[in-house]
Amino acid sequence: MSQTEEFGEDLADFVRRVAALKSARAVPRDDLGTVLDAAIFELDHVAARLWPTYERLSADGHLSGAVRDRDEQRLLRAIFQRLPLPVALIDRDTVVRRMNSAGTTLTGVRTGFAAGRPLTGFLLHADRVAFRSQTAAVARGEGDRSLVVHLQQNPGTPVRATLTALRPGTEPRTAVLVVLQPSVTRAQQAPSAPGPVPDLGEATRHAAQLDLADAMTTALLTAPVGDGAAVLERAAAVLHGRFADWVVADLGAGRLKRAAVLGPPDAPVADVLAQEPAACPLVVEAARGGAASLQVRPEDPDAFGRDATGAHVLVRAEVTSLLCVPLTTRTDGPVEGVLTLFRCGARLAFSMAEARAVDVLSRHMALAMRR
Repeated sequence: MSQTEEFGEDLADFVRRVAALKSARAVPRDDLGTVLDAAIFELDHVAARLWPTYERLSADGHLSGAVRDRDEQRLLRAIFQRLPLPVALIDRDTVVRRMNSAGTTLTGVRTGFAAGRPLTGFLLHADRVAFRSQTAAVARGEGDRSLVVHLQQNPGTPVRATLTALRPGTEPRTAVLVVLQPSVTRAQQAPSAPGPVPDLGEATRHAAQLDLADAMTTALLTAPVGDGAAVLERAAAVLHGRFADWVVADLGAGRLKRAAVLGPPDAPVADVLAQEPAACPLVVEAARGGAASLQVRPEDPDAFGRDATGAHVLVRAEVTSLLCVPLTTRTDGPVEGVLTLFRCGARLAFSMAEARAVDVLSRHMALAMRR
C-alpha cells in the first residue's frame, strides 16, 4: 500500500469515528465526559499523525493532484446531494458514508443521522440479511445486484434497491452505491392530497409534553397510596396511545414482576404479559444499573427477549424506536421498577426531548410508588 493510500485509509477511519462520536450525543449527561475524552483523543490523533503525514505528502508532491481536483469533488458532492432519486454510498458492512436529501426524505431520518449507521437499520428485520449479503457480493466485485426491500418508515411500500460497485478517488476500498426506488410514488398513492401541512415545530411538541405531564400528575395524585402496581397501571394508561404504541411496566428491581402491558389493538399483549422480565436484557440492565436507554431502529432483536411463542418481541411488534427507563428518585437510589415504551411502524421515533420528559416523569412515578 502506497503512502497516499495509507493516508487515505487512515483519514477515512477518522471520518467514521467522528460519525460515531456524533451519534454519541444520545448518551446520558453523566457519561458525556467519556465522549469528550474520546473527541479530544481524536483531535490529538489529527495533530500528531494526520497533519504531519499530510505535510510530508504535500512536500513530496503526492497530494498535488488531490488539490487540483478539489473543485471537481465539490461539484460531484453537490450533484450527489441534488439528485432527485434517493441515493446512498455505503461500505461492505452497509454502513452509510453519504446519503443525499432525497434519501433522508424517503427513509425518514434526519440530515446527518444516517452517516455512520448501517443502512440495514432502516429496513424491516426480514430484509436485513439479504441486503447485507447482496451488498457484500457487490463490494467483492461480483457484479451489480437488485432486490426489493421494505423501509421501517413505510413498510407497506416495496422499495427497489439497486446496488453497484464504486471506487471513489479518495476511498481506500470499494464502496457500494445504492439507489432506492419506491414501487408506488406518493402522487399515485394520493393524487388529490393537499400540500404538506406546516410543522408547528418546537412549540407544538412542548405543548404536547405539557399536556402529558398534566395528565400524568393527575393520575399519580389520584392513585392508591402504597400500591406500586396500581401506580404503574395508571401511568401506563396515560402513556399508551398518545405517547407510545406499547407500554410495558415491570415492578421491582432484584426480582422483577411484570405489572402492566398495553399495546395496539389485536397486538399479542397476552404473550408479552406472560414474558419473564428477567429474560429481557434491556429491562435487567435498567433495573441493575439504573441507566436509561434510547434506541432508534434497534439492531439487536434479542434486546427485549422473546415472548411466550418464542418470537422476538421487537420483531413481532415491528418496533422502530424504544425507551427503557428505570423508576428511581435519584441516579444512585433504589429502583422501584422499569418502564419500557415502544413506537412502531411509520410513527416518528422518540426524540431526545421526549426521552428527557420521560426521565422526569419516571422520577415522579417512583415517588408515587414509594408513598
